[in-house]
Amino acid sequence: MLEFLQAGGWLMLPIVLCSVLALAIVGERFWSLRRKRIVPEGLVEQVMQWHRSGQLTEARIEEIRSSSPLGRVLAAGLVNLNHSREIMKEAIEDTGRQVVASLERFLNALGTIASISPLLGLLGTVIGMIKVFATITTQGVGDPGSLAGGISEALITTAAGLSVAIPALMFYRFFRRRVDELVLSMEEESLKLVEVIHGEREPDRASEAA
Repeated sequence: MLEFLQAGGWLMLPIVLCSVLALAIVGERFWSLRRKRIVPEGLVEQVMQWHRSGQLTEARIEEIRSSSPLGRVLAAGLVNLNHSREIMKEAIEDTGRQVVASLERFLNALGTIASISPLLGLLGTVIGMIKVFATITTQGVGDPGSLAGGISEALITTAAGLSVAIPALMFYRFFRRRVDELVLSMEEESLKLVEVIHGEREPDRASEAA
């Protein structure tokens, strides 16, 4: 492996660095974007149960906020529990944008790695071919061994750059899709909470008016 890196020249260093960063981001995102961590099952039902039993205190709302990203979105609406449906939705949407930004953390970096890795490989190819032509100019083509270094550097850096870029791009698109799915689930759950709470209030208001 060390000989392989040496044969690729100094451009193998940033390519290897990109591969390490990409691997770290992929591992972190797999851990952070677990569905049960982002959208815990049964959270909305639990919140509704607390609401109906009058146990939805400020301390309980703070507990919900710190439990998960979905809990953070729901808590934004619960803080405005006594306001209109529109105000609750607006608060949820504002917090939701912040949550989405946290879910997308490091994804731009992963996409950048997927973009620049093949370019680094291409740069290595160009440098390798320059060395080949420089050798031909000074020594001619009579000694194939003198040309091998530049050719191997060109091929190795290209292969290394593509080997980093292809999986990085695949994981980038995979995580983007997962974030979209999680955001949709959070939106559905939060809107369900708003509609249920205000749906239960409307009959009460009608009876009070009567």
